[in-house]
Amino acid sequence: MTGEMLSQDEIDALLNGNTTSDSSAENNDLNVEDYLSEMQQDALGEIGNISFGSSATALSALLNQKVEITTPTVSIIDYAKLEDEFPHPYVAIQVKYTEGFSGVNILVVKQSDAAIIADLMLGGDGKTPADLMDEIHLSAVQEAMNQMMGSAATSMSSVFNKKVDISPPSIELLNLTEGEGTETIPQQNLLAKVSFRLKIGDLIDSSIMQVLPVEFATSLVEELFAQTESNEPKATQASQSETAAPSPRIDEISEQKPKQQASELAKQKEAVEKETMPNVQTASFSEFSASSPSAPETKNLEMLLDIPLQVTVELGRTSRTVKEIIELGSGSIIELDKLAGEPVDILVNSRLIAQGEVVVIEENFGVRVTDIVSQSDRIKRLK
Repeated sequence: MTGEMLSQDEIDALLNGNTTSDSSAENNDLNVEDYLSEMQQDALGEIGNISFGSSATALSALLNQKVEITTPTVSIIDYAKLEDEFPHPYVAIQVKYTEGFSGVNILVVKQSDAAIIADLMLGGDGKTPADLMDEIHLSAVQEAMNQMMGSAATSMSSVFNKKVDISPPSIELLNLTEGEGTETIPQQNLLAKVSFRLKIGDLIDSSIMQVLPVEFATSLVEELFAQTESNEPKATQASQSETAAPSPRIDEISEQKPKQQASELAKQKEAVEKETMPNVQTASFSEFSASSPSAPETKNLEMLLDIPLQVTVELGRTSRTVKEIIELGSGSIIELDKLAGEPVDILVNSRLIAQGEVVVIEENFGVRVTDIVSQSDRIKRLK
């Protein structure tokens, strides 16, 4: 024999019939085009873009960090090969649609990224996250994802022109190599995965994945196409029918329709972004004169004299992180921002109008006013 000697591993592979394992693994990779057309993939990615655009804004406000969620990529995964798709420890957040749609949506992030998000939520700087996530860390991540998915549902309401509501998200650690958290993923043979690039400041440059059953994904796309077709201007259709141009060929129609639907998607995305932008206007108030009110003004004021107002005496204030609040217990001391003996603030309907000193009247506390604003200023502050 002139050939090379086989190693023991190669002999074992031949005996076990594993020589084609690599090629069979390649042949078993699912081609997304076999299940979703290019137009459906674009539409599914655009739905995610619109939804997570507002979610990034909500997460940025929570974490006090710049958050970017961009570049969607659509793929099809086999439920039997989840371990190959998610080889690392992850955190899975499941949301069920209670109104508008019937289905579930799963967000999957790496456990290391979730630990950074939890650390930021609990008042840390995100640079030294916990190695192991306990219930407090999971609750912090769950709240962050709750805000994200709430914003996404609002955006989807605008896109699909109907009310969309979700259940509170449930969160689980996902470690498929150890069989942990498998019940969180929908037990469907085929799942659609939409991966987005996730950037949080200079702390995270990773990915966040949206996993949903293929049937649910295609139903979203079909409903979106039906929505965009119903929103086409009738005037444009009438003008096209009145034009004496020859009828377009079938291949021309197939080329024009995706362009029209893509244009409608872009218009809807722009409309959602405009809705999320706050409408800021300068507040205008009428001026009160320092002189005594006229007779009609006095009469109007007398009509308001019996309205009860909430009077609050504030001893002091302070700010604490979520972590410090959670760690409070019986006997804990909270240091305030005022020195002993300083006057306390007197507020009416949460508006500061006076200061005073604490006194004891029989068995009750009271406050003696030492400094108070003028009557006209008090009226202004009660506005």
